[in-house]
Amino acid sequence: MKIGDTVRFLNATGGGRISRVDEKKGLVYVEDADGFEIPALAREVVVVDNVSEVTNVPKRNWNAPQAAVAEEKPVAVPPPPAPEPLPVLETPDGDTAKVLLAFFPTDIKHLQTCSYECYLVNDSNYYLYYNMVNGAEDARRSVAHGEIEPNMQEFVAEVSKDDLNDWEHLQVQAVAFKQGKAYAQQPVMDVAVRLNAVKFYKLHSFVENEYFDDPALLVNLSEERERQELAAVSPDEIRTAILAKDPQPVRPAKPAKPERRNGVVEVDLHIGELLDTTAGMTNADMLQCQLDKFHAVMQEYRDKAGQKIVFIHGKGEGVLRKEIEKQLKTKYRHCYYQDASFREYGFGATMVTIRKPRP
Repeated sequence: MKIGDTVRFLNATGGGRISRVDEKKGLVYVEDADGFEIPALAREVVVVDNVSEVTNVPKRNWNAPQAAVAEEKPVAVPPPPAPEPLPVLETPDGDTAKVLLAFFPTDIKHLQTCSYECYLVNDSNYYLYYNMVNGAEDARRSVAHGEIEPNMQEFVAEVSKDDLNDWEHLQVQAVAFKQGKAYAQQPVMDVAVRLNAVKFYKLHSFVENEYFDDPALLVNLSEERERQELAAVSPDEIRTAILAKDPQPVRPAKPAKPERRNGVVEVDLHIGELLDTTAGMTNADMLQCQLDKFHAVMQEYRDKAGQKIVFIHGKGEGVLRKEIEKQLKTKYRHCYYQDASFREYGFGATMVTIRKPRP
């Protein structure tokens, strides 16, 4: 048998023309009238003189040009619809922008040599456009920038041991906003932070916190901004506040019942706000009344982690302030406290942030 011979199958119906011969395997490839190539053993086909002798095989002009097979055009498949964005979950005390940095060692057992992961924490109900810049004044560069969603933490950079010197001069800028709804405008953040590289080498710098499961070195950028604003207050304003015997906060008098403002609970501990009269009471009696009110408020909000409470105690001789600080250091050690905003309360208020006691 050779290429071009017309053959028919012995054990099957049909036949065609031999297109290829594989002598090693004893195969011949038969091309039928439809142009399909069928492999068959050479012993199972027989050569015929005329293609018409092949049973059930139509005649075909092998020299005639074959009709071109129409190419199938690809059908355009529409892309799947984009998933709807998840709703933003807002917290009761999140309407005041609070931004922090968190640093984690990549190997806490080798603080002297490992690198550190830096996260930006947005503890508020606002979206944030942020930009982080570091380096010397003549070689500033942006190390991270973007947008972070409300009440989220986002990885921004990995800081190697050699890069810590540049991160000692860090500047963080942020703009807070909400999407599709009205909101109270927040001041633009532009905070210069001086990180102490020595803290990164000390294990006690990494503490438990409410944002992550692992201990972290936290830098509260919102508090840094308030401190820098306070530093910008003129000496005359500070001198006037210090010389005042008991400066009242620049706001209307509040009732004894705690009141919320932007999610912050305000408690006025001035004795005149707690009692209608102090007739027959000693200074010790009045102080005890103020402390009883302080303890009652702390007990009321003890299970509301993250709640901020401003106790307005006035400056005076500082007796009530010292007693409150003493109680915070002993009975409420798990809570965080600091001086309240000078612009809102002067020097006579302390802000406490409730934290859950450690088990």
